[in-house]
Amino acid sequence: MILFLIKKTFFDMWDNLLSIFLLNMGFLLVAAGGFYALSLMSHPLFFFGTAFLAFLALCLYTGVVAMMTRDIANYQSPEFRNVIPYLKETWKVSTVLALLILAQLLIVEIVMPWYLGLKNLVGLAIGSLLFWFSLTWWLAAQYYFPIRAQIDTEIKNIFRKCFIFFFDNTIFSIGLAIGSVLIALLSSLVMFLLPGVAVVLLWHQSALKLRLYKYTYLETNPQADRKKIPWNDILAEERDRVGTRSLRGMIFPWKE
Repeated sequence: MILFLIKKTFFDMWDNLLSIFLLNMGFLLVAAGGFYALSLMSHPLFFFGTAFLAFLALCLYTGVVAMMTRDIANYQSPEFRNVIPYLKETWKVSTVLALLILAQLLIVEIVMPWYLGLKNLVGLAIGSLLFWFSLTWWLAAQYYFPIRAQIDTEIKNIFRKCFIFFFDNTIFSIGLAIGSVLIALLSSLVMFLLPGVAVVLLWHQSALKLRLYKYTYLETNPQADRKKIPWNDILAEERDRVGTRSLRGMIFPWKE
């Protein structure tokens, strides 16, 4: 299934290459605007306030792009006229995520080192617990925007389902995280213009979309073995839609 996910994500990116490029350019413009605003701040209070607003703007934009990559994963062309409607739909979940990321950074940078610095059993236990909780959350958070885009709009339900999906698909979630890191490393070679953050979000959206077929199958086949999902059968329609392409056909589709 993971191999097909790679194939689908790549072909979806290729079919929407210009849109992906523009979405990634948007990330760079938001980030550049934030850094420029910070360069104008001299007072610490204004500096940190501006940093928070810049980070919030980046998260808000991420929520919009997540919805657009949902459309791409569903074989629809992203419409840039949907930016404002998608922003209205996702601003709450994006703001909550921004606050959670800041809380995570506080835990990792300050709280966890403080407990580990106690150099006793209690400090080690609490520090270790915070580490594993943070790692689990980061792995589960890969489903945050996909769940919002495809399944549920209630924030408390999104959190609950993030952990449900993670614990029910732990190995897959770890593979998904590794793929995200590899996409990010590849993107760093070209200033995150391609594949970029947009493709990381597309990777997550496609992962949830395909994984949901598992639950549809189990719902219609309650006696089936959860460890032996017939992926080739349940993904047959998706495989047909993605199809197969030659390198020549991808570069010169009109010659096929």
